[in-house]
Amino acid sequence: MKQGKCPKCGSEEIYAGVEVLPKSGPFGSNSIPISIVSIAALDNYVCKECGYLERYIAEPEKLEEIGKKWPKAGDVAHEEA
Repeated sequence: MKQGKCPKCGSEEIYAGVEVLPKSGPFGSNSIPISIVSIAALDNYVCKECGYLERYIAEPEKLEEIGKKWPKAGDVAHEEA
């Protein structure tokens, strides 16, 4: 979606919230926790045609921090629903 095309419906009516401030709002909205003392703000991309949404970490340095703090997905036990 960062390139302007929706992977779900193929529309090019993609809008980016990259410039929308604040990046992380009250109660941690529009962000994800990395640790008890760190959060990562998100950039949102929305398809106007179908409503599909993708979110990306806004600050590249937070990706390194996530790699150090979070377990890899294959290493985590998942509960079956």
